[in-house]
Amino acid sequence: MRIVAGDFGGRKLSAVPGMATRPTTDKVKEALFNIIGPYFNGGNSLDLFAGSGGLSIEAVSRGINQAVLVDRQYQAIKTIKKNIDVTKHVEQFKVYKMDAHKALNLLAKDEVKFNLVFLDPPYAKQQIVNNIEQMVKNNLLAKKAIIVAETDQNANLPINLAGFNFIRRQEYGITVLTIYQYEGESK
Repeated sequence: MRIVAGDFGGRKLSAVPGMATRPTTDKVKEALFNIIGPYFNGGNSLDLFAGSGGLSIEAVSRGINQAVLVDRQYQAIKTIKKNIDVTKHVEQFKVYKMDAHKALNLLAKDEVKFNLVFLDPPYAKQQIVNNIEQMVKNNLLAKKAIIVAETDQNANLPINLAGFNFIRRQEYGITVLTIYQYEGESK
């Protein structure tokens, strides 16, 4: 695994030991950023199931100002911190060890708005629509925020999601990327 492009491009990243996480492959990561970017002019990102932290680190490498990474696993948090150290810009990252629901409630108190959100939960425990609805309820999304959900083919995320435009669904083997853009709550 490596950082594909940007300020930190080419640097190697570590994977979380064990089988509890599935790191996004470099091929999928590169394709994803070609769809949503490939580069950013500032903003904040949130990775709610961060794993190794690779997606957030890639986003910061490509111009995101601040990334918030959340994972509930000790080994993931340890790996995220090790990978953030590789960037030599630790001040651009905040790491929280907690579950997604608690993190979204905590972040609501910070009044931060996110421009880019990664949702890559364990395939068997997907609550992506619930996570998105909680982000809207907690007022965490900037207008035009991009939401990227990484799932397997069994997830069947909806095309119509209130307050969002469906951008694209793309398959890479068993991995499916579903991308939405936040338009605001429907009146």
